[in-house]
Amino acid sequence: MSKVSQQNSTPGVNGISVIHTQAHASGLQQVPQLVPAGPGGGGKALPPSKQSKKSLPMDRNSDEYRQRRERNNMAVKKSRLKSKQKAQDTLQRVNQLKEENERLEAKIKLLTKELSVLKDLFLEHAHNLADNVQPSSTENTTSSDNAGQ
Repeated sequence: MSKVSQQNSTPGVNGISVIHTQAHASGLQQVPQLVPAGPGGGGKALPPSKQSKKSLPMDRNSDEYRQRRERNNMAVKKSRLKSKQKAQDTLQRVNQLKEENERLEAKIKLLTKELSVLKDLFLEHAHNLADNVQPSSTENTTSSDNAGQ
């Protein structure tokens, strides 16, 4: 099988050429390749939205310039207010969490004291039960020992 291919180069955007290859007789399709068009190599390709905005500097006295500055100033104010509000919200949340932490620590102290008191009561009660049960069990073993004799 012989393979005949043809390459066409079309100039692209931002100094990048697209090479289209057509393969004949093989039935295979090839994917277009991006190749730098200039002798200096590539460079970064700009997205389409940024390409048109790189225009000549505006006249500072034009209406369009004043409108853009006004919109930009409003956007900056809005951004700064939003940032300030976010900082205030964060500070408020920090204060709430500090208060909650203090309440929880106080509750831990109270519950720890309560646990200590209950443990002491339990141990005292268990000790009293052990004292009351021991003599009766020794008496039973002693009296049963005497009965066998």
